[in-house]
Amino acid sequence: MRIAPAIVAFFLSTQAYAAPRRTVVASGDCKDAELSGQAKAFLGALASRPEQDTLSAAQFSERLFPQPTQSFEDLQRQLEAAQDQFYEGRNARTLQSVDEALQQITRLPVGDARWKLYVDAQLLHGLNYRAMGKTKESDAAFRNVLRLQPKYELDADYFAPSVRQNFDKLRRELDQTRKVKLSVKSTLPAADVYLDGLKLGQTPLALDAVPGTYHLTLVKGDTTSFPRSIQVQGTETPLLVDVAYEGSVSASPFPCLASTDGNDERSLSHAVRLGGTLGVEEVIVVRLERPSSGPKWFAATVLNVEGGQKLREGGFKTQDPEVSNEALAALVDFVTTGRSPSNLVVMNSNGKAPWDPPAGLRQGGLDLSAPNMLADGSSNPRPTSGLRTASYVALGTGVAAFGGAGIVRLLAQKDMNALEKRLDNGRILSTDREALELRNALVQKSHVLNGLLIGGGAAVATGAVLYLLAPDSRTAPPVTVGLSADGNGAAASISGAF
Repeated sequence: MRIAPAIVAFFLSTQAYAAPRRTVVASGDCKDAELSGQAKAFLGALASRPEQDTLSAAQFSERLFPQPTQSFEDLQRQLEAAQDQFYEGRNARTLQSVDEALQQITRLPVGDARWKLYVDAQLLHGLNYRAMGKTKESDAAFRNVLRLQPKYELDADYFAPSVRQNFDKLRRELDQTRKVKLSVKSTLPAADVYLDGLKLGQTPLALDAVPGTYHLTLVKGDTTSFPRSIQVQGTETPLLVDVAYEGSVSASPFPCLASTDGNDERSLSHAVRLGGTLGVEEVIVVRLERPSSGPKWFAATVLNVEGGQKLREGGFKTQDPEVSNEALAALVDFVTTGRSPSNLVVMNSNGKAPWDPPAGLRQGGLDLSAPNMLADGSSNPRPTSGLRTASYVALGTGVAAFGGAGIVRLLAQKDMNALEKRLDNGRILSTDREALELRNALVQKSHVLNGLLIGGGAAVATGAVLYLLAPDSRTAPPVTVGLSADGNGAAASISGAF
């Protein structure tokens, strides 16, 4: 059975080092100076406390949108200087200069200018390695150009005949190299696809690529995806990039999630995804609430990334500048400890936010407008226990396996019917290739069916045992089981917030 291709997850290079425990991100109009100022003040108050391990705005930018420290012109001059060093025989210095330039080039905005610098650096690398007697490294540098631009020609005025002959030899070898089917799709249609800075087309894009590591970026108008390093390998590498989500994230002038339609749930969902990308435990989403009447509120919501849960939410009125610093400090206390000082507003237990208060509440100063229902945990349902969550997952997996077994059985019956029509007196002729393929497909489906039945039974049994052992929980986490099939195969999935 052909398993439906999974979306290939990308891994940012920034995941190589440990992430702080939490990050702060604004939500709303990312160009709003007031929002940015309040968010910076909040982050400053939070980071000033030594016990708080918080991602700084600079670290946020470096991890998602690494910026070059040099301009196009600076890097062009650096490569020209490296070329002079190469002709002077200073190969070690040339190698260092080109490596440093390449690190910066991959951070430049994608486009023709970046690709030209990239090609110049790789060609100089190839020449320098060749002069150092490192043929393997030299060929690898030349291939980095040819794999994306196979018709590239070396300038006869700058490259010796032997170099050009070797370059053409590598071109022929790459033409014969086994390719990987790279397919790139995006949530926003017709997004420009850039590999190593070179535009190759628009989504949905399918091309045959030389196996290796590439830098991928998608651009749709003013919206840009996270730049990422991808591994193209195997027989097929499918990619789905959520350009709509990634393009809503910005790092300047402050880490921000653009939200213009007032969809708070989607903003919080994007914040959880962002926390997972950054590798932090908590995301604090700050925003300005502007009710139809009354003062504005500066609100903060604490989200647990692993469970996708809202831990606590509070805010204060911004109308009184004299107490704003005190209120900001109180809000930091609240989001980090759950304690509610007297000048901090906490969400009501019924889920109604205090910045949209019912009639009759006092509006003056920074008086408490809602009881501190979060201090003793009474405002939130008791969280589902670990065993109970595991039981739901196991039961859902078992149901998905049984559903998948039914689909496989239907597909096997289809093959059986087709095979019976091709039998010759109950036998399969050795010359009947199609019949042999049907027989092999039936054998494979039989193995898959047995595996699904055994695995599904074990999962259901395990889920039932865990359910009985788990302590009671008020609510079950939402679990969704999905099944799909077509003429070529079937797929089952389970999803939910645990």
